[in-house]
This record gives sequence, C-alpha cells and structure tokens, in this order.
Amino acid sequence: MATHSAINTLIELATKDVEEAAKRLGIAIRACGETEQKLALLLQYRDDYAARCQSDLSTGLTAAGYHNFRVFLEKLDSAITGQREVVREVQKLADNARRAWQDCERKRLSFGTLENRARKQIQQHESRRDQKLMDEHAARKTLYKR
Repeated sequence: MATHSAINTLIELATKDVEEAAKRLGIAIRACGETEQKLALLLQYRDDYAARCQSDLSTGLTAAGYHNFRVFLEKLDSAITGQREVVREVQKLADNARRAWQDCERKRLSFGTLENRARKQIQQHESRRDQKLMDEHAARKTLYKR
C-alpha cells in the first residue's frame, strides 16, 4: 500500500506540473498570436502608406514630400523586420513551452501506467490468494467427507 500512495503522490505532482506547463503554453500561444497580429497590422499599414505614396506621386509630389515618404517607409520596414524577429523568438518560446508540456504529460501518463501495473499486480495476487483459499477449502471438504 505504501507504494500505491507514493505512486498517487507522484501522479498528483505530475498533474500539477502538467497544469502549470499548460498555463505557460497558453500564455506563450497567446503572446505568439499577439505578436503575429502586430506584424500583420504593420504590414497592412505599410501597404496602405505605400499606396498613398503612389497616389500622391501620380497627383504630384514635391521632392521633400517624396523624401519624407521614403524615410517613413524605411522606418516601417525596419519596424516590420524587428517585429518579424519578435515573432520568431516568441514562436521559439511557444515551441519550447509545447515541448515542456508534452514532457510533463508524458511523465504523468508514465506514472499512470505504473499505477495500473501495480493495481493489476495487487489484483493478481489477491486472485491467487483467493484461488488458493478456495482450493484449500475444497480439499478440506473432500477430506471431511471421507
């Protein structure tokens, strides 16, 4: 019985680890979505700004105005590059969190398997003991009849 309670304790601890890892994974996935959304907004803003620049060029734009457009587009491109790097880093963190959760879950399942094996062994032992008692009882009954 001591091993049974030890296995249960290990399963409880592993379950807590799985829950914590799942929370961390959820946070990482949410952060990943937010960074990707920011990147999408930056890309959309850049496209809109570039279209506005093309529109202004067709209607006539001063050299200073064109220069300002180019400088701002370069800053947007730089921000997009930086955001892409942030997205890659956050995706790496999410992948690491996913692997950590999978490891915790695998460990918890392993403890569950050990518990099932221990339970089966106990059941087999009890079945053998019951069978032995039944055999002894039958043998005694046969002896008493003689």
